[in-house]
Amino acid sequence: MKPARLSLSDVFRVGASGLHARPTRVILSALGIAIGIATMIAVIGISSSSREELLRQLDKLGTNLLTVSAGSTVFGEPSKLPVGAVDMVSRIAPVTSAAATGSVSATVRRTAHIDEAVTGGITVQAATTSLLTTLEGGVAKGTWLNDATSRQPAVVLGARAAERLGITRTGVRVWMGGRWFTVIGILGPMPLAPEIERSALIGFPVAEEELGFDGHPTTLYERSAEEAVEAVREVLPRTVNPENPSEVEVSRPSDALAAKAAASGAFTNLLLGLGAVALLVGGVGVANTMVISVLERRKEIGLRRSLGATRGQVRVQFLSESLLLSALGGVAGAVLGALATIGYALSQGWPPVVPPWSIGGAVGATLIIGTVAGLYPAMRAARLSPTVALSTS
Repeated sequence: MKPARLSLSDVFRVGASGLHARPTRVILSALGIAIGIATMIAVIGISSSSREELLRQLDKLGTNLLTVSAGSTVFGEPSKLPVGAVDMVSRIAPVTSAAATGSVSATVRRTAHIDEAVTGGITVQAATTSLLTTLEGGVAKGTWLNDATSRQPAVVLGARAAERLGITRTGVRVWMGGRWFTVIGILGPMPLAPEIERSALIGFPVAEEELGFDGHPTTLYERSAEEAVEAVREVLPRTVNPENPSEVEVSRPSDALAAKAAASGAFTNLLLGLGAVALLVGGVGVANTMVISVLERRKEIGLRRSLGATRGQVRVQFLSESLLLSALGGVAGAVLGALATIGYALSQGWPPVVPPWSIGGAVGATLIIGTVAGLYPAMRAARLSPTVALSTS
């Protein structure tokens, strides 16, 4: 006689009936799988959302901005950029705009009664009128420097500088270099030039007349055609300082954002490892549940065997229960992980990104966990003798 064959629907129904009889134990066992899967998907999703936001910033801000700063002489002393460095850089054909800032030996304070040593990390810098255009920045309040205000005791504060000074509007005065300067503007965020956010910016002419500025730029900013960035980068040192090009340092601010996007992967791998540990613990819980289920259901196994069920069919029954239990936890974990990613990304103002491969990987992981966790209990159940199983009290 040939044993009856179980169809796929029969296998599913038999496996589901075993889980339906013990709902509390099933939920607790599936919870371990769900936590592991949710952790892994949330980690991948949040990391991908953060990376997508950084890439969007790069697309918005552009990668064609280069900065030039003074390096050191062969004797290790600080060098200086030439006074006419901005004009020289502007003559390079692919360059579309150029600007400069220069460090001024002064402090900015709300009143003259505050100690000069209390700077709050704010620097005073002279700036050319083309700086805002070159950095593609914006003014949050007030206005930017022009040819007229550059010669007057007027100052524009970076976003961080205004925050540290407690200034939220224009028209107020600050104490700089022994005299009052009027705040005419507050800048918005400058992701590619964070040093500007912490600066109080005044015009080159007033800096030279009132604060003893020598006119030498400290940092140059230039934008060029995207396809010509590397070519411009090669010629900048010789253009800015033909006599000593080795004393000129050129950098690309967008590289910092790109490096930040790449570095986030290392932290992601660490958290993925923690999620994998949680998933492993969940798999152990599933295996434990299935072993206990076999012990509790010996009479059921013996009855099925005595009615004609083969060892293979008993193995399939318990293996299907393990797979369904793991799949239940995997689906719940995938939903929780996706919701956590979307909620966190939206709270940060990021575009929510849940990579499809992470969902596919979660499904694959649950199937593997279910198979491994249910293999031993299924084999143990199949080895039970019908007479011994039925005689168990």
